[in-house]
Amino acid sequence: MNYVVEALRNNPELAIFLTIALGFLIGKLKFGSFSLGVVVGCLLAGVLVGQLDIKVPAAVKTVFFDLFLFTTGYKVGPQFFRALKRDALPQMALTVVLCVTCLLMALGFAKLLSFDMGTAAGLLAGAFSESTVIGTAGEAIQRLDLPQAERTALINNIPVAYAVTYLVGTAVLVWFLPKVGPKLMGINLREAAAQRAEKAGPGSEAEGVTSAARLFDVRAYRVENPVLTNKTITELEALIHGTRAFILRVRSGVVMFGHASDRRIQAGDVIAVMARYEIHTARGDVIGPEVSDPELLDIPLEALDVIATARSIDGKSLAELAEAEFARGVFLSKLTRSGITMPITPATRVNRGDVMSLVGPLPEVERAATELGYPDRRTSATDMVFVGLGIFLGGLFGLLTLVVWGVPLTLTASGGALFMGLVFGWLRSVYPFYGRIPEPAIWIFDTVGLCMFIGIVGLGAGPSFVAGLKATGVSLIAVGLVSSLVPHIVGILFGRYVLKMDPLIVLGACAGAGTITAALRAIQDEAQSSIPALGYTVPYAIGNILLTAWGPILIGIMSR
Repeated sequence: MNYVVEALRNNPELAIFLTIALGFLIGKLKFGSFSLGVVVGCLLAGVLVGQLDIKVPAAVKTVFFDLFLFTTGYKVGPQFFRALKRDALPQMALTVVLCVTCLLMALGFAKLLSFDMGTAAGLLAGAFSESTVIGTAGEAIQRLDLPQAERTALINNIPVAYAVTYLVGTAVLVWFLPKVGPKLMGINLREAAAQRAEKAGPGSEAEGVTSAARLFDVRAYRVENPVLTNKTITELEALIHGTRAFILRVRSGVVMFGHASDRRIQAGDVIAVMARYEIHTARGDVIGPEVSDPELLDIPLEALDVIATARSIDGKSLAELAEAEFARGVFLSKLTRSGITMPITPATRVNRGDVMSLVGPLPEVERAATELGYPDRRTSATDMVFVGLGIFLGGLFGLLTLVVWGVPLTLTASGGALFMGLVFGWLRSVYPFYGRIPEPAIWIFDTVGLCMFIGIVGLGAGPSFVAGLKATGVSLIAVGLVSSLVPHIVGILFGRYVLKMDPLIVLGACAGAGTITAALRAIQDEAQSSIPALGYTVPYAIGNILLTAWGPILIGIMSR
């Protein structure tokens, strides 16, 4: 045992990896339907291993924290700048109101209960599920003109308050938003979602299909319906109303021809039809019997992710895009915005920077990709010039200090990395020829980067954690509960009764503004709809920025 302890003390990198392993294990444990999550798991594991008095150089956690912050900005950058447009102003206003209320709650309780700066920052980080505050507030404390021992004590109080209030705040909000939130607005969440889906029009019922069958299929039918004979492919497709189905190829005897041909289809011809799976099932026999014709169906299909960058499609609905010439034969299997899957309904609007997953014949998909934006073909390579330069420039910007009413405010180098991540993420959405960070790399930078940082925070705070928890634990439980609920109550009432927003969007916006993805999932599960995600991405982008910025602002105000 002494050998292991000495190995951890003399080689702190081993302690870090042990913390990560234990943290992910703790984070995956289930208590009913609730789990701690890997971030809190890594904090607790760090505290546990930190009891051995492990010393980790401060620069190590800063490196991982900067990677995490830059990646966060990279993901939400397009939506952050979109929030400046007129159609996103209600969501932006709700986010600002909710986040300002968060800051006021933390300041109010700190003054009322005489919390020190570290505890107040931990309350802000935990009750509002914004782990980045731990880093930005800690950096702000390090810049204060205080003895090093006092600064260290304040910084060690941050994870103590964070651990207590995060558990309380996250658990209660995951329950509160889907269960109590609708009652504050006087609605039944499931009924409201069903009504919204009904208004969306034909085709929305296919959203979220999880059947073992393919979402889209190409099948061969022998034409026996006399209404369909002696017509060209273009004329036949024009007969279809409210359904997207396309004839890709035709066999007439031994001759095969495609859509470009002006030949007319005769009785007995076999046609290859691409449509959604449920359209084949419900209406395929209108054409005639389905037949087996492998040669006819040997059509090269492509599944391709496309980053929407064209100005001409920004803000257009899927119904509008489906009418475009380039959309013929092409289907949308998934729409992703800032890593969140959007509902696929005719009314859903596409934003620049969205990732559209297209399915269809190879030539048609390539043509659509050219019209929509930039094909995001899979690669394992990360543009590290982009990442390194972004963090460097962001750090230089973040170190600048602005004095407001006598209070020196700075983003800090890490906050600057977040800001430059926003800019670079937006640039990537507009000019996607460079700056690619594949999804696996994003997961490493985002999840592992944050967990490494939090784990190292736990290692440093370990020796004083238990004493701090005993001193403030009981009061922090009650404070964390109230602090997490009040801003969301204010946000719901403001969004519904002042801004007159759709209740589903209000709940999604509150989950986004509070940066609580688990709450969004709970709302969607309760509503049995993904529509609340439409209100999540813009508030999530703004909420990340504001709540992160509150860390140094809180320290600046309390240090006066």
